[in-house]
Amino acid sequence: MLKMYYGISQDAADVAELTSTPCDLNGVNFEPDTYLGKLLKERSLTELMDKESEMVRDIKALDSDMQTLVYENYNKFISATDTIRKMKNDFKKMEDEMDHLSTNMAAITEFSGRISTTLQDRRQQITKLSGVHTLLKKLQFLFELPTRLKKCIDMEAYSQAVRYYTKARKVLLQYEHIASFQRIQYDCNVIVQQLRGKLREQFHDKESGTKQLAECVDLLLQLDEPAEDLCEEFLSHARQKLDIDLAELEKQVRLQSGEQVLPSGDAQSATDAYLQTPMDVLEFVDCGCNNFLSNMCLVIASYNDMFLNRLQQEDLDVIAMSKLVQFVNALTEKYFHFVQQRIQQETETGDNTILVRALDRFHRRLQAMNKLLPGTDFSSAGTDIVSKAARDRVNHYLQTLKQHFSDCLTDIRQHLAAPRLLGKDGNSSCNLAELLHTFSSSLLDQVKSVLANLQAFIASDITFAMKPYFRGQFCSQDVREGLVVAFIRHIAVVADEFCETAREKGIAAPALLLIMSRLCVNLEESTISYVLTLVDEQFMIDDTTRGTMSSQLCGELKDAAQKLLNCYVRVQGLMISQMLRKSVETRDWLNTIEPRNVRAVMKRVVEDVTCIDGEVGRLYEEGVRRDRSSDSTKRSTSRPATRSNWSFTPSTIDNSLMSNIQKLFSERIEIFSTVEFSKVSVLTGIIKISLKTFLECVRLRTFGRYGLQQIQVDAHYLQLYLWRFVSDENLVHFLLDEIVGSALHRCLDPVTMENSVIDLICERG
Repeated sequence: MLKMYYGISQDAADVAELTSTPCDLNGVNFEPDTYLGKLLKERSLTELMDKESEMVRDIKALDSDMQTLVYENYNKFISATDTIRKMKNDFKKMEDEMDHLSTNMAAITEFSGRISTTLQDRRQQITKLSGVHTLLKKLQFLFELPTRLKKCIDMEAYSQAVRYYTKARKVLLQYEHIASFQRIQYDCNVIVQQLRGKLREQFHDKESGTKQLAECVDLLLQLDEPAEDLCEEFLSHARQKLDIDLAELEKQVRLQSGEQVLPSGDAQSATDAYLQTPMDVLEFVDCGCNNFLSNMCLVIASYNDMFLNRLQQEDLDVIAMSKLVQFVNALTEKYFHFVQQRIQQETETGDNTILVRALDRFHRRLQAMNKLLPGTDFSSAGTDIVSKAARDRVNHYLQTLKQHFSDCLTDIRQHLAAPRLLGKDGNSSCNLAELLHTFSSSLLDQVKSVLANLQAFIASDITFAMKPYFRGQFCSQDVREGLVVAFIRHIAVVADEFCETAREKGIAAPALLLIMSRLCVNLEESTISYVLTLVDEQFMIDDTTRGTMSSQLCGELKDAAQKLLNCYVRVQGLMISQMLRKSVETRDWLNTIEPRNVRAVMKRVVEDVTCIDGEVGRLYEEGVRRDRSSDSTKRSTSRPATRSNWSFTPSTIDNSLMSNIQKLFSERIEIFSTVEFSKVSVLTGIIKISLKTFLECVRLRTFGRYGLQQIQVDAHYLQLYLWRFVSDENLVHFLLDEIVGSALHRCLDPVTMENSVIDLICERG
């Protein structure tokens, strides 16, 4: 019995018994001595003690389970005993009641038999009289039918009149060969024709609602009016009603666009039109759903009930369905057009809450309409409108970000163009680091704000947000790619445009190029990865492999930063070169006087380079410099404290030849090479361009003795101050050697100045 209770078959029990071994504790063939002997042979003392502890725990657990089982079964046995005792008492009472009921039924059957025997003779007469009475009532109804129909028409109880007529129509047709019935049928036909006219008038009444219209069609169909004609008239009348709803929606669209809408009416109504205010988008959608869509649903339901469910012929049913589908598609297309126009007018608003609620109501209502007319797919068209609205909002926010970026650049331009006031520490009040921090923070805050606003489209209580066909496209393609990635690439495009503008037309504020380059570097190092991670987390984008990778964007921004920094170097180098070129071209180097001081333009060059060094140092790190000579490392950063180890020695013919041979094997200096993202590299590039320009201008002039000596003084002064800005001071030495050497070769009276005199003039200057 236990095996039966636990579902163990006899075959399974036999198999278990055959497969069990003497050492199996749970088997039926278990032998304690064999099991104990095996343990003593195979186990160590520690394992035997562990096994003993395990068996003691199992015995205690089994004992506890047995006690629990006994207690539980004891309570169940007591409950079962009480239930059986109670059932015995209840069954005894039930048996007594059944005996009493059987006695009563026997008495009733006997009494009924006696009544049937007594009334056997009169039953046939009563049945006959009842039939005659029913026939007389029918005849009386037929004779009174014309009067009743007239009375119903006078009372406008048209449904009652149709019910009377349809009830008697079969009888009149069956007995139309009898003269009296012919007269009744003729009078009824005349009255019914009048009834048809009344129903037609009510059918074509513009004030009739859709429900009244459906009732009129129902009554006309009961009066055997052609269903095809009624279909056309019903849809035509419904179109008039729905066109009024569409006209109201069109008026709201025009009011929102700023047009003045004049209704057709008297002057007072025309004046009131100017006082009309356009609805917000939520009110507009509610108006369309509550008026147009509600009436359309009522038209579809009434049409199905009046025509499609009553037409028995298959060809008529197909024709009626096609007419309804064409009717609905034509009007809903106009409705969708107005809804799309109204939603597009919401591009100027910053908050999406009302727009998303409106789209959600619109989407839900279209889902309900699909069930009424299976032959159409309103949800697909509605989803396209919702998706386009979301995409338009993303494009609007993209333009907002671009405009904000442009405004920030304009603010920086204005700040850079304002006069720079020097503080007590000598630094400019225009701190580029603060401008960059404000710029970056403003852009990041704007992106976060935009993403927060767009999260309204994927809220949990929005129906279309849960649809995969909307969510996947919106989150990954529209927001991630169409907004964030597109904005980052827009920054790179603007950077390229800056470089092109600076190369073709020049730029008034080179510091803007420097700020833009550092911004691109910051974006590449941290901001891009942070923003893309933020988008993926907020919009739950799982598969990012199909989109643009962060490494690709970082590469584009790094290239843009490199172009901007190269352009900054060239612009600053060009500005200093212009000063040097004019200073060389506007001086008469043949007839100049003996030099007594350093020319002012050289001091201006050093001042400008120092200013550039301060600007670049606020945004970029120092960079790596080559090892300097022991003497140069002792020089001051403001002015030289010791003599420089550089001096120009006039070359003889042989020395000049050896110098040219050494140049062939020396490292070539790239003037317009790509700079690194460090202050030293940027200043090196600017100084190379400036000194190269100075060199080329010197090569085009002819010098006298004092002109050559002035070039010596200027070159020595530049060397005293420019070495600390470059990565390798030998580069400055080489270019200055070239400058003085070119002046020497172009000199008519090549007599150089003593180095001690040059040092004295430069220190005095």
